[in-house]
Amino acid sequence: MLSYPATIPLSSRTLNHLADRIRGHRKQRRSRWRRLAPGRQALLALAHLRNGDTYTRLAAGFEIGVATAWRYVQEAIALLSSAADDLATAMRRIRLLAYAILDGTLMPIDRVAEQKPYYSGKHKRHGVNVQVIADAAGRLVWVSPALPGSAHDLSAARHHGIIDALTSAEVMTFADKGYQGAHGSVRTPFKRRRFRPKLSRRQKAVNRAHAKIRARGERAIATLKTWKILAKLRSCPRRATAIVQAILVLHHVEANRYAG
Repeated sequence: MLSYPATIPLSSRTLNHLADRIRGHRKQRRSRWRRLAPGRQALLALAHLRNGDTYTRLAAGFEIGVATAWRYVQEAIALLSSAADDLATAMRRIRLLAYAILDGTLMPIDRVAEQKPYYSGKHKRHGVNVQVIADAAGRLVWVSPALPGSAHDLSAARHHGIIDALTSAEVMTFADKGYQGAHGSVRTPFKRRRFRPKLSRRQKAVNRAHAKIRARGERAIATLKTWKILAKLRSCPRRATAIVQAILVLHHVEANRYAG
C-alpha cells in the first residue's frame, strides 16, 4: 500500500487544545495504555473532521485497526461536543452584537432506512437541517443541533427556541424569506404575494440592502463547510449534532474566539 504526507489546514493551537482534552479524559479514567498518544489521537480526529479522511485510510496511516480509529474519533467528538455552548450560553454573546444573521443549511447524508424525515423537498436530497447564527462580519457564532432535512427553516428555528431567544434579547436579526412570519426581532425581505404581485421601488431597495447584509451570513455557512466531513455525513444522522457541535468548538479555538 502506498502512503504520502498530507497537511491539515489548522494551527497547532487547535491540535494542542484537543490533545489536552484527551489527556485530561485519560487521566480521569486512569487509562494506562493506548495505541496512540493524546497528540496522535487528536491528529487522527482532526484529519477525519477537517480533511474528511475515512476510517480505513486513517487506520492505515496511523497503523491501527479500523475499529480503533473509529473509537478514537468518536471519543474525541464526544469530548468536544460536551464543551459546546447551548443557546442560552451563546445568547450572552449574541445580545452584545450590533445585529445577528440567521440562516439554515442542509448537511447532506447517506440514505437511511427511514428516508422520508430526512428528505428535503427544497434541496431534493437527504440531509439534516442546521440553523446558523453569524455576527455582522459573517463570523460563525453558534450552530443548532441537527434536525431531519424535511424540517422547514422557520419550524427548526422555533423548535430550538431561537426566535424567542433573539426577541427576548432584543437582538435585531436578518433572515431570508424562509423565515417569513417569524415576527419578533427577526427581519425578512418583502415578498410578492397574490394581492401584491409587484413590489414598490422602496420595497425593492429595502430588499437589496437586506440581501447585502444577509449575504455575510453565507460566510459563516461556508466556514462551517470547510470541514470536509460535512460534505456528506456517512454516519448515522443521529450523530450529526455531536459532529457539528464538535466542529463549532474547534472552529472557535482555531479563530481564538469564545474558546473555553
